[in-house]
Amino acid sequence: MIYRITAILILATFYTFYFAKIVIQKRQSIKTNQMGIGNKPKKVLLVERIMSIATVLTCVAGVCSIFLVKTYLATVFRIVGIVTGIIAVIFFALATITMKTSWRVGIPEEKTTLITQGIYSLSRNPAFVGFDLLYLSVCLMFFNIPLVLLSVWAGVMLHLQILQEEEHMQNMFGEEYEIYKMHTSRYFGKNY
Repeated sequence: MIYRITAILILATFYTFYFAKIVIQKRQSIKTNQMGIGNKPKKVLLVERIMSIATVLTCVAGVCSIFLVKTYLATVFRIVGIVTGIIAVIFFALATITMKTSWRVGIPEEKTTLITQGIYSLSRNPAFVGFDLLYLSVCLMFFNIPLVLLSVWAGVMLHLQILQEEEHMQNMFGEEYEIYKMHTSRYFGKNY
């Protein structure tokens, strides 16, 4: 029971940051959710829409797994899952806070500010790292094949979204983004 409660708390905290950021920015007249909409290339829209479906289904599968799956995984896997989930929340929370008003869901059509400090000095994509760690966390605590398959699919879609965003950032910020890429890893760590 403790693992179920902990997993629900991790998911609830993670998604509270997600939706709170959208609401806060909406109050500032910032259109945060730009996923799969707008005047973007068809390939970009397609990846964004598929990624949206993948992430929603993975979240649903995670919640269903927490309540429906009887797992007999070793306690060590579940503890690692809890720690991974806490790290996911920290990464995601720091990403949304550090981005201030530049945070968007999807590739924005308007120009934002390139953020390179804080958690963004350790990862060019800490929000995506947070999502990946969240999926891994639930898989470690409530392993089942459908959840793992959906989590892998969502992870692949997140990676494709990152590739599109990197192209967008390169076009928007040019040399400033090139310098940032030289020093900061796509997922985690410094490039030397």
